[in-house]
Amino acid sequence: MAARSSSILRRALLYVPGSSPRMLTKSLGLTSDNITYDLEDSVTPAAKPQARAALREHLSNLSSRPNSISELAIRINAVSTPHALDDLTALAPLPAVDAIVLPKVNSPSDLHFATDALRHLAPERHPEGNPIKIIALIESARAIVDLREICAASPLLSGLIFAAEDFALDLSLTRTPSLSEFLYARSAIVTAARAAELPSTIDLVCTSYKGEEGLARLEEECRGGKAMGFNGKQCIHPTQVETVQRLFAPSDKEVEWAVRITIADEKAASAGRGAWTLDGQMIDAPVAGKARAIVDKARGCGLDVDGLREKWNGQEPE
Repeated sequence: MAARSSSILRRALLYVPGSSPRMLTKSLGLTSDNITYDLEDSVTPAAKPQARAALREHLSNLSSRPNSISELAIRINAVSTPHALDDLTALAPLPAVDAIVLPKVNSPSDLHFATDALRHLAPERHPEGNPIKIIALIESARAIVDLREICAASPLLSGLIFAAEDFALDLSLTRTPSLSEFLYARSAIVTAARAAELPSTIDLVCTSYKGEEGLARLEEECRGGKAMGFNGKQCIHPTQVETVQRLFAPSDKEVEWAVRITIADEKAASAGRGAWTLDGQMIDAPVAGKARAIVDKARGCGLDVDGLREKWNGQEPE
């Protein structure tokens, strides 16, 4: 199923207000794995019909997605509101829509609603062809408790996003720079997503984006999220995207290590060796598998894997 393809890359998920024609136009010149046009939090209730119409016109006029953007998504309103079905009816049939970001997913029934609506509104894309993917926002204690059922609720589900501010509101928490208050929820999300073989786990928004202090905070959050198992991060300003995509891509050192491992492992396999050493460290199947995953992701990020393979072509297993 395309929705669960491991090749999907969402390092940065950048929100663009659907109520701003200027920002809609400007978004097409950006470089980001994902652009998500927002009809929920950034649009007041009174302005939602106008924003929906403006976004439909914007997407209808696209002959193709810009090469600098890998995925165009829409954050619709929650299924508990009267706006969700209107959003899907107006926008799901458009060929330019790659994914729906579904907010406030509290139970499997929220995903059942969206899945049934997408199949009805865009039948030519479901179940065959290029299905519209769903990315679910996890925002409540109830959702954390029901993660296993949520992850199994729809074949269109393609990832989970942690909405820290709404989660903090639900639990009456105060966000701190350490983010320790979110440790359990974030760990639960990445674990559940991995168990369900979902390709994306998108971490919380960094609310700081101005000046050196904002950049330092963003870099710290990216490194922390990546270390926890997230493979992307929500962005609220275009200036955050380059940093997020760089830090959620494999580093040069990681890619070089991985290329050396894969080359040597190919030679070890040909010689019938299941375990071997490199630089004094034992390399076995799990380590080699991790190295192959890094190489695949590096290719997806546009890094020069072939050049490194040529450089390390002579690498032998020790």
